[in-house]
Amino acid sequence: MIKWLQKRYLLLATVSALAGACLLTGCSVGYYSQAIGGHLKLMSAREPIAKILADEEADPELKLKLQTLIDARQFAIDELGLPKNESYSTYAATGRDAVTWNVVAVPEFSMRARTWCFPVAGCVSYRGYFEKARAEKYAAQLAKEGFDVNVGGASAYSTLGWFDDPVLDTMLRGGQSRYVSTLFHELAHQVLYIKDDSSFNEAFATFVEREGFRIWLRARGEEDSIDAYNASLQRGNDFAELLKSTRDELVAVFEQTDIEEEDLRAMKAQVFADMQTNYANLKVSWNDYTGFDRWFSQDLNNAHLLGVSTYRRLVPAFRAMFEEADSDLVAFYQLASDVAKLPAATRNERMAAYGQQALN
Repeated sequence: MIKWLQKRYLLLATVSALAGACLLTGCSVGYYSQAIGGHLKLMSAREPIAKILADEEADPELKLKLQTLIDARQFAIDELGLPKNESYSTYAATGRDAVTWNVVAVPEFSMRARTWCFPVAGCVSYRGYFEKARAEKYAAQLAKEGFDVNVGGASAYSTLGWFDDPVLDTMLRGGQSRYVSTLFHELAHQVLYIKDDSSFNEAFATFVEREGFRIWLRARGEEDSIDAYNASLQRGNDFAELLKSTRDELVAVFEQTDIEEEDLRAMKAQVFADMQTNYANLKVSWNDYTGFDRWFSQDLNNAHLLGVSTYRRLVPAFRAMFEEADSDLVAFYQLASDVAKLPAATRNERMAAYGQQALN
């Protein structure tokens, strides 16, 4: 009880600090209120996983998934060098499709995302809401200002170790590869997070989740599942490469300063049409795998392309960094931390060099 009160006091103190910073920077107090209120609601909905596992009337499928996550949590501590704390020892049911909805906004003729800056997280390329309607309302406002926008649901988020984050029902949809790797991803954010560099943070966590899940499968004697997992990652890589080539084409289009806006729109539309054709060809090489059909069925724009890019672009660079650390995760964390401490320009150069190393 005392620990819970200390955590609540810390949250309230953080609220006060954020409100003060908000007044100084001119941001919306209402925005912070919904974020803090949404987080408090999640915290108050938590119940110990151990209690659920001991409940004979609890849903068997839920208990099986939660037990797997308890095992994965201990494995993350013992074998992956991830933090030992009370995070993910509780469960919260939201009954929602997503825990938060993130708004991404990109100018119509640019591939540089708008950023929002916050006192704790720094500057990031999205703005999160606990209510979908609020996210869509804000996205509509940005669209009126001429931005390409996208509202995407997130199944989990991390408080970076400030609070004891719960396992959420939104995290448990799908198979083991989804919810165990999500756990590893969120814990990785507690190992390393730097302000103002979403691409670095998300790619680091994505690399840790992937490598960690492979190690998890081997330890459980499930080597046969690794090929299927790697195949799914390869499809993801193919998808990312398609989006990268599309972004590169759009950058080339937008750099043409002597073209009228209507012509630019027509050229942009053609690039997106070509992407759809390329996707159809890509599916043939996947034996008509349809896992990305829903994504491609959207009315796609610049914001969709950059939203995916944030998580994937630097993953190959972290692979090269991991190999430099002799495939030792703890040494890799230290090397990544050293790179993170570099000035932004130097850090970007170092990551570009790792990326080139990965290509070679």
